[in-house]
Amino acid sequence: MAIKDYIRERFFPHIWCPGCGHGTVLNSLLRTVSQLGMSRNEIVMVSGIGCSSRISGYVDFHTLHTLHGRALAFATGVKLSRPELNLIVPMGDGDALAIGGNHFIHAARRNIDLTAIVMNNRIYGMTGGQYSPLSGHGTLATTAPYTNIDYAFDTVELATAAGASFVARSTTYHVQQLAKILKQAILHEGFSVVEVLTQCPTYFGRKNRLGSAADMMEDYKNNTTPIGSKAKKENPDLIERGVFVQKEIPEYCSEYDKIIERAMKGK
Repeated sequence: MAIKDYIRERFFPHIWCPGCGHGTVLNSLLRTVSQLGMSRNEIVMVSGIGCSSRISGYVDFHTLHTLHGRALAFATGVKLSRPELNLIVPMGDGDALAIGGNHFIHAARRNIDLTAIVMNNRIYGMTGGQYSPLSGHGTLATTAPYTNIDYAFDTVELATAAGASFVARSTTYHVQQLAKILKQAILHEGFSVVEVLTQCPTYFGRKNRLGSAADMMEDYKNNTTPIGSKAKKENPDLIERGVFVQKEIPEYCSEYDKIIERAMKGK
């Protein structure tokens, strides 16, 4: 199917600010789904609340636009009831790791077959530019006018420690890598986490004087590096991108089916 067959054109133009990276994430996701040749009827997208969560309104899949931080909980219910479907869960940094943090770590621990896309723009963009769990120490936000003293989560380390069987990171600058990683994540049988570093020029960029959206994307080019590169050894401050974890362990729905079978036999 062509990319246009997967979108709800009547809802365009989108609501994202000029220069927002979320449209790039949507584009990469649509290209991935198109390359995989997936039917719209075999995909369910579940989102919560936030700029990133608006993605579910623009795709012509089965979609659920749910409560703030609860997207993974709703997606878990869908997957358990219809395990043959492919669940994609786009979330913002606050939606995934603040109010949704508990759901995130337990979805990873269970290794349920969901693809969680964490769009990390380091800010609460929809509600006024408050700092998030990923804003980072020393950054500015509307709720941190004299700098933020909270240290940020490392999404990759958190997902890995919680037990996710596929963990990756890319950026809105590295679109070809992002599409490749999203394809791997969707095909992986287990809980997949893809962190996408995405720019918010309206709030985070403006507050922290990072320049235009193009400038922020240039920073992703200059301040990230492939996993295990020579550049990382020379400059430890560079952020690594690529696939950090990819392992095969029993998937939750498959294991749950075994429990049902055992119960039916009375053993």
